Amino acid sequence: MEDYKKEFIEFMIDCEVLKFGDFVTKSGRKTPFFVNTGFYRTGAQLRRLGQYYAQAIKDTFGTDFDVLFGPAYKGIPLTVAATMSISELYDADIRYCSNRKEVKDHGDKGILLGSPIKDGDKVVIIEDVTTAGTSIEETLPIIKAQGDVDVLGLVVSVDRMERGKGTKSALKEIEEKYGFKTTAIVTMADVVEHLYNKPYKGKVIIDDTLKAAIDAYYEQYGAE
Repeated sequence: MEDYKKEFIEFMIDCEVLKFGDFVTKSGRKTPFFVNTGFYRTGAQLRRLGQYYAQAIKDTFGTDFDVLFGPAYKGIPLTVAATMSISELYDADIRYCSNRKEVKDHGDKGILLGSPIKDGDKVVIIEDVTTAGTSIEETLPIIKAQGDVDVLGLVVSVDRMERGKGTKSALKEIEEKYGFKTTAIVTMADVVEHLYNKPYKGKVIIDDTLKAAIDAYYEQYGAE
């Protein structure tokens, strides 16, 4: 596993974004782990988050694309932070764009915030976590309506590796349905590999009991 992925896992724990315990997802699944990206709250945290996204984007998509699109609302700070980091780390000037939930009819009119999208643009979509692909269903028509564009794929922070609407993971379902690449900074398999029975700041976060609960969760909800 690359060093930046290990650092990102520890970063999520430090920011209290990745938590372990007893939770219920929006879909009603009882889960022993939860990812809440709303806990990235400071400028320093967003700067580091942007750097991790930039590295994951570079690994999968390179920097030969034009627009990074972040669906409103959580995608707005993600696309800004990541494009800034791509510029700093790789000297590539990528435009950022997000949609508005409400179409603006004065001033900077329209449904888009940031850069316009035009014919010929290569677009990468950035999100926090995806579990059912609902956001992509809403986002793609907005992007496609802007012109003849090439959507290269989707990057998220964590691949939960659980079933989406069928038996495959949400990211794999998106790949097969829309025909583009998907990637994540880390997968939950990476998280378990890095933390299982290994102390972090003097504490073992994933011990045998928690590992058994995670294994049981994936037996029930894990993707093929």
